[in-house]
Amino acid sequence: MTNALIVIDVQNDFCPGGALAVPEADEIVPGINALMEAFDAVILTQDWHPAGHSSFASSHQGVDPMSVIDMPYGPQVLWPDHCIQLTDGAAFHRDLRMDGDLIIRKGFNPAIDSYSAFFENDHVTPTGLDGYLRARQIKTLTFVGLALDFCVHYSAVDAAKLGFEVTVRQDLCRAIDFDGSLVGAQSAMQNAGVKLI
Repeated sequence: MTNALIVIDVQNDFCPGGALAVPEADEIVPGINALMEAFDAVILTQDWHPAGHSSFASSHQGVDPMSVIDMPYGPQVLWPDHCIQLTDGAAFHRDLRMDGDLIIRKGFNPAIDSYSAFFENDHVTPTGLDGYLRARQIKTLTFVGLALDFCVHYSAVDAAKLGFEVTVRQDLCRAIDFDGSLVGAQSAMQNAGVKLI
């Protein structure tokens, strides 16, 4: 058991019609489902915000979505309300296979966002995924999902920094591409030693 597929945030609010829809996000679901058979383990991540999360623009007076503010842990994009716990928007896409080994929920601390599957945005507080993978002696990770330039990007870079061999399947990701974020993310992943295919 040495390789795992990490499926990042394939949830209704990130798909067409959702609160923070990523263009063509639903198109990657069949390919992700088919790819699962090739891996020893499959881990799904789920954005899981409480209502009124500090990363929501609605939690800050006079601030528009997609603005950036300084938080105690660094710059934070303020998003539309999305993936609120126990709502349909937070649920996985209805066609996504749910027979993975583990679901990691992130972003549930109301005071700090969590893009990465490994750490909250303070880059210190762990989600527990690293320990799980090491306990199972998994060394090679392939990332797919949403969004390529945010949660996939941060997860892949953290995985590489933690010593995993990391690949991102760009054909099975989609990006928000906000203010040059896609090119920046691709460069950061390559600089971290992530293989982009």
